[in-house]
Amino acid sequence: MWCFSLQRRCLHSSLCLMKKTKSKTPAEQRWMQRQLKDPYVKASHQQHFRCRSAFKLLEIDDKFRILKPGYSVVDCGAAPGAWSQVAVQRVNSAGTAASACDASDPDLPRGTVIGIDLLNIPPLDGAHFLPSHDVTDPATHAKLLELLPHSRAHVVLSDMAPNASGFRDMDHEKLILMCLSLIDLAGKILQPGGSLLCKYWDGILAHELQDKLSAVFGSVRTLKPNASRKDSAERYFLAGMYRKQEKRL
Repeated sequence: MWCFSLQRRCLHSSLCLMKKTKSKTPAEQRWMQRQLKDPYVKASHQQHFRCRSAFKLLEIDDKFRILKPGYSVVDCGAAPGAWSQVAVQRVNSAGTAASACDASDPDLPRGTVIGIDLLNIPPLDGAHFLPSHDVTDPATHAKLLELLPHSRAHVVLSDMAPNASGFRDMDHEKLILMCLSLIDLAGKILQPGGSLLCKYWDGILAHELQDKLSAVFGSVRTLKPNASRKDSAERYFLAGMYRKQEKRL
């Protein structure tokens, strides 16, 4: 009965989208048609993720295991909350993570997930959201230090991006600057040995970001998950083995 209900809801959603395309511009119609055909969009509905981006993090974590039960995670640019959903599952912050026997395991350590965004984020069990917060604001950093166990995170995630201006080089530069601000954030909250995963758009400044990451992380990988559209300039840097820098006098 539940499966039938789910299929009916998905069919209803698809029909609604098809009706809406009639009143859209050609570009908007192409976007909606792509959404209808996208297997990750369909899977996100079926698995109750808030958007398709969840599958990018799932793929990366399945391969590199950066999220573990008991870990503390800060999700930057968290809205609408899909990456936080994945983090909640993987670090067991809601206490519902399953063991090999597919049952909730009370012995698994419970982690912490904190999401930050300028936008509103619908509530999520197992996550503490900070809407209307700027990730570069010292007041936000102070709040994170209060909320994180021992004032330290194991992982910083970022799928954030600036609003597109239509000028590719300008948007690329803005996102690189946002990623560079995460290095400053890591200096305040990331524990030694921790990881940072951040999205960037490929361009001339990508090497500068990679160099900055390599200066404070033992390993830096460039990733393009399968769930990332092939025609997109979207890439991810996965930086691991954080080396906390000592303050110079």
